[in-house]
Amino acid sequence: MNATFEKYLNTIDNCLKPLPVSERIDIVKEIKGSILEMEGEKLTTEQILDRLGKPKDLARAYLGDLLSKESKFSWNRFLIVCAFYSLVGFSGLFVIPCLAIVAPTFIVCGIITPVLGIVKLVDYLLHLNIPFVEYIGFEFGSTILSPVPVFILSIIMGVILFLVGKGSWKLLVYYCKQVSKTKSNLSI
Repeated sequence: MNATFEKYLNTIDNCLKPLPVSERIDIVKEIKGSILEMEGEKLTTEQILDRLGKPKDLARAYLGDLLSKESKFSWNRFLIVCAFYSLVGFSGLFVIPCLAIVAPTFIVCGIITPVLGIVKLVDYLLHLNIPFVEYIGFEFGSTILSPVPVFILSIIMGVILFLVGKGSWKLLVYYCKQVSKTKSNLSI
């Protein structure tokens, strides 16, 4: 393997720095194996580099593939999104940060909302007088709902918020898949 390929692999490794070391090593090994295979086919350095594409594009494709493996929310995926964001370009300046903020926020609010409704209901039923519970509730104009409808509405709102958060996360993963189609266009 010549110095050009070593520089190429180092660039890919640098683009993937936010990933765990084991994942970076696996990706670089995979690309190195592809390079060695193409060298075995007697392709020139230029032909191999043309097939692989720019190192940043290839790194972005791998990051997008990592994101698309699982659509569930996790903090590790969130960090991969941040790494991916650094490679995406101008369109990612708005889409990725907005969705990366909106998705976890709605998911957390979707969990907290029913919990607060339960706290309000328990406080009402057991007469606990928990501080600040009087601020939990729904108002429609000058009408303030009692704790039972607040509990029911909090569950409904919690489900809606959670689904919006989950949908935002799926939209983020879909966006990343679309941007990372570079890898699928490569004939490695």
